[in-house]
Amino acid sequence: MATDAHIRVHGLTMAYGSFVLMRDLTFAVRRGAVFVVMGGSGSGKSTLLRHLIGLNEPAAGEVFYGDVSFTRATPEAREGMLRRFGVLYQSGALFSSLTLAENVGLPLGEYTHLSPAEIREVAALKLALVGLRGFEDYYPSQISGGMQKRAGLARAIALDPEILFFDEPSAGLDPVSSRRLDDLILELRHSLGATVVVVTHELASIFAIADDSVLLDADSRTIIASGPPRELLAQSADPRVHAFLTRGEERPGAETHG
Repeated sequence: MATDAHIRVHGLTMAYGSFVLMRDLTFAVRRGAVFVVMGGSGSGKSTLLRHLIGLNEPAAGEVFYGDVSFTRATPEAREGMLRRFGVLYQSGALFSSLTLAENVGLPLGEYTHLSPAEIREVAALKLALVGLRGFEDYYPSQISGGMQKRAGLARAIALDPEILFFDEPSAGLDPVSSRRLDDLILELRHSLGATVVVVTHELASIFAIADDSVLLDADSRTIIASGPPRELLAQSADPRVHAFLTRGEERPGAETHG
């Protein structure tokens, strides 16, 4: 796996007015890695993701993609960078009035010159990649929550992104569906060669998919640990890190499902 940084965050401070949510966040995401942003409720995990994709602007600090500052980029340059991203929001964010194929086809219609027939073909391929072959003409209300997440993922990969962002992908899923989604994330990382950033607090997913991670702490309002989660659990002397990665469970992550 390449060790060069695909994403670099330097001195990032996230704030709402005078209220500082997180300060001085500095970390790097290796190209091709699955990088997990961990933390308890209210620690700013999803807000950090919003900063990474430009929905929120930092109070201080910068986000870089490769050697290019996303934070200081012109609107035109930023739009070009955004086209290389795929985002799966917590809710799946599917349009209820559109079929799955039409949902997946939306970015293709907006950003490519493909014909309607070609868009339909590519959408069917992306749905097949996430295990939804044959469901092209179903509406979101006609499928399960786990299938909705996978359909959202098919839309996120419609443009073959370099970087995939996931906001609490396992939220609301049963353990079996969550495990299948974890496996799918790893499969897509391999097949697309993408860098993957996942926001989650789910221990099973953290230990199953993460190559590297940071742990945000709401009390100190900064990063209190960084590194592969299993190494953090085995080696960190910080009781806050150990408490988060165990949470009273017997040997969390003792079984993997990669």
